[in-house]
Amino acid sequence: MSRAVLSIGSNLGDRLAWMQSAVDGLGSAVRAVSGVYETEAWGGVPQGPFLNAVLVVDDPAADERHWLRRAHELEQAAERVRTQRWGPRTLDVDVISCRRADGMPVRSDDEELTLPHPRAHLRAFVLVPWLSVEPDARLTVGDRSRAVQDLLDDLDPAERDGVALTDLVLHRREWPARVGSN
Repeated sequence: MSRAVLSIGSNLGDRLAWMQSAVDGLGSAVRAVSGVYETEAWGGVPQGPFLNAVLVVDDPAADERHWLRRAHELEQAAERVRTQRWGPRTLDVDVISCRRADGMPVRSDDEELTLPHPRAHLRAFVLVPWLSVEPDARLTVGDRSRAVQDLLDDLDPAERDGVALTDLVLHRREWPARVGSN
């Protein structure tokens, strides 16, 4: 495995700082960072709005379980408390999709990890930022690979319009080259 798409979001405390902590925590694996979007909370639990972004990460040594572990470690470092499904949180990191080095998408359907993310195709707050960094992105829904743009077009216009680009920015840090790399 080498590449994954991660969705990050926050609606508690210093939302941008929590999200920046995820970008920083992933370090040199971060290849692309979307703009920061604000959306109303999804899932029916009354709470404040979220900031959302998408990260494209790459590490030839990482598999899908590595990205899930990293997501949980980043959430734990941000003091995330899991008390209510779809409730407020300092940091939410979801693994949306993974691709092996040969470009083949990874599928997983177990208790711990479902890939591709089972509801990503229904969430404009994932699709809009993703398209901003990968205009030709594709996501497997069921047994069919679909253009993310088509998935976004299938959503209710109100859902799409509820994803507002902010002037906030997440910074991808420059990391020193690894010893022995060209």
